[in-house]
Amino acid sequence: MTHTANQHIEKINLSIEPLRQEIINHKVYSNILTLEDLKIFMQFHIYAVWDFMSLLKSLQNNLTCTSVPWFPKGSADTRHLINEIVLGEESDVDLDGNRKSHFELYLEAMSQCGAKTEQIQMFITEIKRTGNFELAYSASDTPSEAKDFVDFTFKIINTGKSHLQSAIFTFGREDLIPGMFISIINDLHNNFPENISIFKYYLERHIEVDGDHHSHLALQMTENLCEENSEYWHEAEVAIIESLQQRIKLWNGAYNEIIKSRG
Repeated sequence: MTHTANQHIEKINLSIEPLRQEIINHKVYSNILTLEDLKIFMQFHIYAVWDFMSLLKSLQNNLTCTSVPWFPKGSADTRHLINEIVLGEESDVDLDGNRKSHFELYLEAMSQCGAKTEQIQMFITEIKRTGNFELAYSASDTPSEAKDFVDFTFKIINTGKSHLQSAIFTFGREDLIPGMFISIINDLHNNFPENISIFKYYLERHIEVDGDHHSHLALQMTENLCEENSEYWHEAEVAIIESLQQRIKLWNGAYNEIIKSRG
């Protein structure tokens, strides 16, 4: 890492630390006390799991040649970084060693614990059918906080700016799962192993693959894309801050729904 890139990354880490702490210490985690609470949380979180894959594939489309005829595109180092992350996210292994994307794994975890998947399935069906997000939100009755979260992600995707996509991918989507949440899920798993085993495995894979190896790859990718360009780094910081604010709003939505469900 160059001295300049290191300075920019330190500046970003300093400016986003209060937001990171707000996410890590969010009250939604300590309020997931039962299977019912977890189901509600998952029904919000699944939207972030889905649009994460869209963000990832947009980066792959921008940074590698995904059309025919093939030509070398950009830096081979950056191609390697994004292709390795895609491989892990799009075709990981489940508990039985079968290949699955993390999104498909999460859907299975939802089904196992009894969370409703109809909403996200209807949303995706409508997107496939019409390409119209507003129609898909309406048809699936997507929560407003999930809608805003997805809209922000696609706003960044639609800029076509790889450095922004990489920045929110790196700083806004990785290693934000607190230890407290892991403990809560482990406790739930002890009581309901037949309901929580897939979700517990998903979290373990997320921490092992995304939080460690992929976060290092993503940081290198962001550095490669911003390089010595101060304007790029500034734009990246603004986008990262907004992405973390959107995560807080998504968790607020899940928290409010959990509290409401208790009557």
